[in-house]
Amino acid sequence: MSASPEPSLPDSAPPGRNGCVYAAAGLTKEYDDGSVKALRGVDFRIDQGEFVAIIGPSGCGKTTLLQMLGALDHPSGGTLNYRASSIPDLPDPAAYRAREIGFIFQAFHLLPTFTALENVQMPMFETEWTATERKDRAVSLLKSVGLEHRLHHFPAKMSGGERQRVAIARSLANGPSVLLADEPTGNLDSQNTEIILELIIRLHQEQHMTLVLVTHDPAIARRAARTIQMKDGRIVADHASISHPALI
Repeated sequence: MSASPEPSLPDSAPPGRNGCVYAAAGLTKEYDDGSVKALRGVDFRIDQGEFVAIIGPSGCGKTTLLQMLGALDHPSGGTLNYRASSIPDLPDPAAYRAREIGFIFQAFHLLPTFTALENVQMPMFETEWTATERKDRAVSLLKSVGLEHRLHHFPAKMSGGERQRVAIARSLANGPSVLLADEPTGNLDSQNTEIILELIIRLHQEQHMTLVLVTHDPAIARRAARTIQMKDGRIVADHASISHPALI
């Protein structure tokens, strides 16, 4: 009996996924009964296929905003829509994250007792794919990030750059429409930072995904087509790059 065909990421934006991806108006977030104001009336729009960097110092609200986009936190006020649907009112936020969003975190968040191959398969258990399909897809994704020789290695046996590449492969497991990256090179040296940035940019371009990357590093932000600068919970600048390396 032949194996089922390998699931694959779309090579172009799926029908109906053009236009506005995220839209926010008057978005606020407060903690500790209002004593901490993480977001103070944020407005923006992000369209399909954009590469947007959100930059600012620690505590400016950029990670809070990214968590809102991924439905990992709820706003205190204002509106935040994903393709015209209110994110705070989604009936199943977990399904939204599983089907639409790929996350890349600074700390990798790999399961230490599972191999690279097993870690990449984890999000696929939310799908109807067979065990063979999940394994074949994980192998393909690890090959795409240059780790075909590390399939059966545990995270402790890999370098920081390799662990982040496993995390990137895992973020692509379910063919997301949006990639959310929170300081994805924060734990890496300069050489691995460049490798990981080039990889994320290449995947963004090849898969036509919307990419939102949080960073405090202006050099990394310049790689994006557009930069949203935050300070004290507000957007203080939002501008497109005239010429950035990602498009050269």
